[in-house]
Amino acid sequence: MPPPAASVRVGGVFRFTILQILLRPCVTPKLRPAPLAPAGKLGDERNMNTGYAFDFCGARLTALGSGALWWAEHGLLCVSDLHLGKAERVARRGGSALPPYETTDTLIRLAAELDRLPVRVVMCLGDSFDDLQAAHALPEAARLTLTQLQAGRQWLWIEGNHDPGPVALGGEHLAEVAIGPLRFRHIAQPDTQAEVSGHYHPKARLRLRGRAVSRAAFLYDDQRLIMPAFGTYTGGLFSDASVLQALMGPRACAILTGPQPTAIPMPR
Repeated sequence: MPPPAASVRVGGVFRFTILQILLRPCVTPKLRPAPLAPAGKLGDERNMNTGYAFDFCGARLTALGSGALWWAEHGLLCVSDLHLGKAERVARRGGSALPPYETTDTLIRLAAELDRLPVRVVMCLGDSFDDLQAAHALPEAARLTLTQLQAGRQWLWIEGNHDPGPVALGGEHLAEVAIGPLRFRHIAQPDTQAEVSGHYHPKARLRLRGRAVSRAAFLYDDQRLIMPAFGTYTGGLFSDASVLQALMGPRACAILTGPQPTAIPMPR
């Protein structure tokens, strides 16, 4: 069934009219069966407009409006591309001065997800810091916040191209990790299956009722899922970019982030 017209409330420049979206439903390819995820504190995701639940390679996942991914079966919250310390890194390299609030804002939004969900495992899917020096230059308040968020939880830092080595913070540092049927890494690899990655900061754009609309988006097909960036100053790559076109299959879907996450055919 196509998503109802009322649920497509986004902003950006997609190439579909509302009629085209209704005529081209997002059809998820047949995947291996998966049990329904326990509700936890999330309850009925669709009714609460807090996430979009979908099946991916034998896992029941929920794409949250914040850009985080929730896997209730494992109590796992996955976020990608936090890019903490970006303002410091840009200033250090002589770039334009940015308001130095992005680290605080990103951590506040992450803390909100951890507060409302029964999270046992947190996975940061690479590029958690804008570079290693930015990681070492984190303000003491941000370090304290991270320590508090890690308390009582398993915390996995997946290495990214911006932060290729361990940092002096708690948690485990891994190049990639397999959990259940899924494999998590920072950058998508060709000819893989059941892969969850980040790196590209995907966005989707369309035009609704003559209005340009864009949103950060999850992209997924029957082989891979690419996460949006969670960080505040991260920008993004539109889904019609050649690299994303090459990675994603012809029946790929985009799940738009925001107050009411919505799935549409991936704009090409």
